[in-house]
Amino acid sequence: MVEMKVLTGQRVTSQRRLILDILRHSEGHLDADELYRLAKEREPRISLATVYRNLNLFKELGMVEGRHFAEEHHHYEVKRKRKHHHLICLGCGRVVEFEYPLTRQIKEHISRKSGFKVLNAEVSMEGYCERCRKDRE
Repeated sequence: MVEMKVLTGQRVTSQRRLILDILRHSEGHLDADELYRLAKEREPRISLATVYRNLNLFKELGMVEGRHFAEEHHHYEVKRKRKHHHLICLGCGRVVEFEYPLTRQIKEHISRKSGFKVLNAEVSMEGYCERCRKDRE
């Protein structure tokens, strides 16, 4: 879990706590507009610029990851210790996280075979969730 003490050299403001709290407890991956809307419900004086500024800070500090799915904007999630991947529904935009140990094995194999030190690998698969698949039939 991401803790605020990671903000070394940065002030721990109530707005920063709020943004991280919303990201931590969100069901899915929020874009900046969704995050702003949820934050504004709890703190009416927060601005969209504050949300973006803090998302950029959190990304620089390695606390938050930005994901670019099928849409033109980024979604954000708290960086987790366990690596996970994403299933993206092309119908409704739903994103489902999954873990798959084969990814680690592939990274290790590629590193051994190529001499290339693989630091990160992302897997995202696009398709249709069960509900959208039924709607298309």
